[in-house]
Amino acid sequence: MCGFVGIASVRDCAGDVLLALQALQHRGQDSAGVGALGSGIFPLAKRLGLVSQGFSAEDLRHLPGRVVLGHVRYPTVGKGVLADTQPFFYRQPGVLMAHNGNFMNVPAMREELLQDSIHLLSRCDVEPVLCLFARELMRLRRREHSVADAVTSLRLCFEKARGAYALAAGLVLEGKETLLALRGPHGIRPAVWGSRGQDWVVASESVALDILGARRQGDVEPGEMLVLRAGEAPQRLRVWEARPAPCVFEYIYFARPDSIMNGESVYTVRRSLGEYLAKAVRAKGIQADVVVPIPDTSRPAAGALAEALAIPYREGFIKNRYTGRTFIMASQTERQNALKMKLNPIRSEFEGRRVLVVDDSIVRGTTLNHTIQLIREQGATQVHLAIYSPPVMYPCYYGIDMSTREELAAARLLPDHTRGPLDKQQLRELEARFAARLGLDSLTYLPIAGLRSAFDRSQCAACFDGEYPLPPTAEERGWIEADRRACDQRELPL
Repeated sequence: MCGFVGIASVRDCAGDVLLALQALQHRGQDSAGVGALGSGIFPLAKRLGLVSQGFSAEDLRHLPGRVVLGHVRYPTVGKGVLADTQPFFYRQPGVLMAHNGNFMNVPAMREELLQDSIHLLSRCDVEPVLCLFARELMRLRRREHSVADAVTSLRLCFEKARGAYALAAGLVLEGKETLLALRGPHGIRPAVWGSRGQDWVVASESVALDILGARRQGDVEPGEMLVLRAGEAPQRLRVWEARPAPCVFEYIYFARPDSIMNGESVYTVRRSLGEYLAKAVRAKGIQADVVVPIPDTSRPAAGALAEALAIPYREGFIKNRYTGRTFIMASQTERQNALKMKLNPIRSEFEGRRVLVVDDSIVRGTTLNHTIQLIREQGATQVHLAIYSPPVMYPCYYGIDMSTREELAAARLLPDHTRGPLDKQQLRELEARFAARLGLDSLTYLPIAGLRSAFDRSQCAACFDGEYPLPPTAEERGWIEADRRACDQRELPL
């Protein structure tokens, strides 16, 4: 999962891109990059680590341009190294590209490019897509490309590239500096666009628009391409037939709660998930003295659950703001070390109380092991855990870093032959088994029916139900799993 920003402006705008990237820092902390179209050149700057720590005023002096792309990365293909940092640039005909998502067939694209002696410089999965797009443009004509050429080339490119994606590209079309924004036909990964005076902005989340004072115009629709030029009306072109299936894990965990995504408030969706979770907790007859969220993602759902159950809501943890998001850290060792600094408990909110703790999901279980131990040490008489998502049982091949089934804590507690969403009996058995493993008095997951009620339209919930809108082939699955194992020799926490 990553985050991108693209701006088409009437003035140099690299500084604005860096500002917007900081609003998307939660989407990737490994590296950041900025690239510009600047008077016939394409300056690039890439840094490891956080945006605020990696870039300086001096960098901006070397990034002139009125069409600028920026990117923050957390790798689901390749490693968090500088060579894999986006955006990427291809010299013929001169294209910048950055994306959010996952392309599943990198080996096939690499082999296709080698037929024309085109070699890749990184392991990042968007680089072969950029090369394929540029190759198709140059096959159509050698220079003075049009918007129609870009549409034709993208269609040809994505006959070869398979995956879930939203992307931005910068190039010269019809003699004008142009920003393209494109979203795959399933719309699994998000993209939003807006305006600021004569400027246009595209980004992974609306919070990047907010920080720039840009007015949100809407989402890049599934299968749509936007053609954006400063001072001109946007062109909205249909590239593919839409088959919408936006990712529900964006709403559950990844996106900021103040984002508007696919026309919906992430905050409102999380509150709705908390209300449905409250029904499952009530049905079990669980009694608690306080509801405590594990910060920060679970706060909206925990608040809604506490209101529905008429149980006092309390902040039981103070979060260290400088440790980053442990789920998206590159290795198990990094996550475990960060957890030691991440949360500090307020003893008075736990001591002598029956505590109902709310969290967004259980993926590897690393965070929960440490957190439950902390709560017990504060003198809680009972610890109940409520999760406002169903069990994560299946890998994600679309850009969330859970690409192998053996790393998923719930999947390892289920029989290998388990398929599809769990029925009521299977869910209860998993909850009991998991609660015993974690040392809990009870564990309650949101049933899959509650998820579908809260998010009542087409969706990708493959990590919960195993129903992939774009099923990977056995070869694609094997390559993705091998890549993740090679790049992250993680230990299994539970």
